[in-house]
Amino acid sequence: MNAKNILITGGSGFIGSNLCKKLIQDKKNFIICLDNNFTGSIDNIKELINNPRFQFIEHDIIEPIKINKKIDEIYNLACPASPDKYQGKNAIYTTKTCVIGAINMLELARKNNAKILQSSTSEIYGDSLKHPQKETYFGNVNPIGPRACYDEGKRCAESIFFDYKRIYNINIKIVRIFNTYGPNMDINDGRVISNFICQAINAKNLTVYGDGNQTRSFCYIDDLIDGLIKMMNSKKNFSGPINIGNPTEYTINEIAKIIKNKINNKLNIIYKPLPKDDPHKRRPDITVAMKNLNWQPKISLNDGLDKTISYFKNKLN
Repeated sequence: MNAKNILITGGSGFIGSNLCKKLIQDKKNFIICLDNNFTGSIDNIKELINNPRFQFIEHDIIEPIKINKKIDEIYNLACPASPDKYQGKNAIYTTKTCVIGAINMLELARKNNAKILQSSTSEIYGDSLKHPQKETYFGNVNPIGPRACYDEGKRCAESIFFDYKRIYNINIKIVRIFNTYGPNMDINDGRVISNFICQAINAKNLTVYGDGNQTRSFCYIDDLIDGLIKMMNSKKNFSGPINIGNPTEYTINEIAKIIKNKINNKLNIIYKPLPKDDPHKRRPDITVAMKNLNWQPKISLNDGLDKTISYFKNKLN
């Protein structure tokens, strides 16, 4: 395989940093990690900084950028992805990142004749009325709710990507990412698994929003990274969108009890009101991924949680 220059936006974030570490293992790859560290951290990529096949550029994709290398592939992962970070005062910024950022990266792909992968999200299905969620489902999203900046921003980005494909024949790939967990998650990102683990390590009661009977499907980061790379390397006429996630479904109460038992069984579970528009059920149908990418998750929740708990213990200590 020929040498490739690969640009990863959001490259110092949770998913991006893990992708950087995986792709740089191929000694033919030169990795350009682009991030403004709004939710990412240099600490996530510190072992790569001095690698001669790695370059970090501090930049916000809301602003256009010129890269002094011919780019072969772009993974567009830049966007706040946890409700605590993308709502509230950051809502307008989140929409700009989703939409203006997508346009800027598509223009860069067009100028370089590069393949470009968009990290979309299961949130585009909203509070789904169909279960499990298939790629053909158009979703049930509140376009004016507090989550809309992210949900509708990602939906708009998918639309722009397909317009660039139709008009400019850009080689696009769209992946709808479901709940993912693992090392390099932000301690304060507000997601279910990181919240529970950090609370348990700090001997605090676990906080469940709603009655805890809502469901999620959790995919370990290594499985997701494998899916992203397989999608990028898929045949040209296959653009997606495609679900990448773990189809094994758990209630939030079940996840809380599993983590409590692994760390500190004496803790209690306390309940608070469910945030507005929070989905009640979430599980991907991965038939398309299995058929077109020969992909399905391999790492069990038990093993993935053990690795994630070990990461957070080291981080918090």
